[in-house]
Amino acid sequence: MNLIVDVGNTLTKLAVFNGETLVFHQNTKPEDVARQIKEVCDRYPDITNAIISNVGKLDKTVMAVLNIFCAVHELSPSSKKPFKNSYATPQTLGQDRVALATAAFYHNHNGNTLVIDAGTCVTYDMMNDYGEYLGGAISPGLSMRYKAVHEQTSNLPLLQPFEPLDFIGNSTETGIHSGIVNGICLEIDGVIDQYRRRFEDLTVILTGGDAHFLSKRLKNTIFADSNFLLKGLNHLLEYNKH
Repeated sequence: MNLIVDVGNTLTKLAVFNGETLVFHQNTKPEDVARQIKEVCDRYPDITNAIISNVGKLDKTVMAVLNIFCAVHELSPSSKKPFKNSYATPQTLGQDRVALATAAFYHNHNGNTLVIDAGTCVTYDMMNDYGEYLGGAISPGLSMRYKAVHEQTSNLPLLQPFEPLDFIGNSTETGIHSGIVNGICLEIDGVIDQYRRRFEDLTVILTGGDAHFLSKRLKNTIFADSNFLLKGLNHLLEYNKH
């Protein structure tokens, strides 16, 4: 069994895979990660390997706890990857994007795949039908847009994401919802259209914390998979065992 530790900007995801089957996953706060890892390893004593992807702040005690229970691979630019990486600055490519590219490679090995991760940021990652990672784009995520509207102005309130009833907002609050929710959906649909004009038979995967909220508001046909990044990390762990 494999243990996946995905340290994000706000939460850490823990997952357990038996082969390619996801048997457990949960989100946990940074201060609870070490304790939760111990509980998961006690619950699944057959865990023999773990991988850590860290794009946030990792407490040193987490590594110490992990090393007690199993062999640990810390994902880094020197980790082996199953795909050809054509990113111009591979040393700066985020570990989360490496995992998403890996998941795309295994999910659609001989096809063109665009992965959209709607989390703290919205990232776009393109894997072509030659198994080559090309790169993509990064833009502000849904919550970041709401915070920016509030923090960069004097009078606009901080709101929680809400689907506007009409694209014409008739109040400050509905205007913010319309601008942000419609704006991010139009962006994603527009990016998908750009990629589809260049790449034939494009498969589009939507993942990340806001995937469910956004998926039903997009006009383009997509596949929503909230665990796509975890699957990519599991593939990377298997690939780096050899």
